[in-house]
Amino acid sequence: MSVDEHTIELAGSPAFYRTAPGPDPPTLYVHGVPTSSDDWIPFLQRTGGIAPDLIGFGRSGKGGNLDFSTTGLVDFLERLLAELGIDRVKLVVHDWGGPVGLAFAHRHPDRVERLVVCNAVPMFEVEGVRWHLLGRLWPRPGIGELAMGATTRGILARTLRGGIVHPDALTDARIATIWEQFDQGTQRAILRLTRASDPATLAAMGADLYKLDAPALVIWGEKDNFVPRSHGETYAKLIPNSGELKIIPGSGHSVPVEKSEETAKLVMNFLAN
Repeated sequence: MSVDEHTIELAGSPAFYRTAPGPDPPTLYVHGVPTSSDDWIPFLQRTGGIAPDLIGFGRSGKGGNLDFSTTGLVDFLERLLAELGIDRVKLVVHDWGGPVGLAFAHRHPDRVERLVVCNAVPMFEVEGVRWHLLGRLWPRPGIGELAMGATTRGILARTLRGGIVHPDALTDARIATIWEQFDQGTQRAILRLTRASDPATLAAMGADLYKLDAPALVIWGEKDNFVPRSHGETYAKLIPNSGELKIIPGSGHSVPVEKSEETAKLVMNFLAN
């Protein structure tokens, strides 16, 4: 099905999002860092729904006055859904979209009909998260700014491709788009997000995961070398009604990109039940 692009103004700032026709309630896709709703195009084509660029990313607003913390990003989702007149959603999240989407579900459990968590940043006490070098540097004041300034297209490409099993899944054209959007506004958003979301804060946010009662599916790349499979198993244990962890063989961290067809089919079948 066709995917349409939209830009509206929310609270004085542009908000970009994609939509495709589908059943009610619509599926809301929340992307990770440092990408955008581009990641979800194959999913929208299969399931329909809505996929916004979070503020600070893609083609949405990146002004320095915006709140790029997890709380601020949840506020953005609330404003967008209110503007579009959408009350209930099916929710699909990946990477940093995990804390954002799950925080939304915490605020509005009655508004989330189904939930899919895919290779998400952990919201519980963990050991062994092996963030890429940039991810380890970004939260450090001063050092993070230097790392951002020193990041080239080649460094960004190697970092992103280092998280997947098949590097060619991130094509040169896709890297070019990510790099084009990796401007000072996105860099500022990443620094603020990661600094406002230290492991202790994320664990506190996830303390009530057990209260989520929507039917849930947890999907993980078999060879995620950023957020290992054990964290997917923890999510599957903590989130009620999630069943057994679903592993995507031959895939790393960026499952929606690397194994988009297989993952989209799995998501589509779950959302249709």
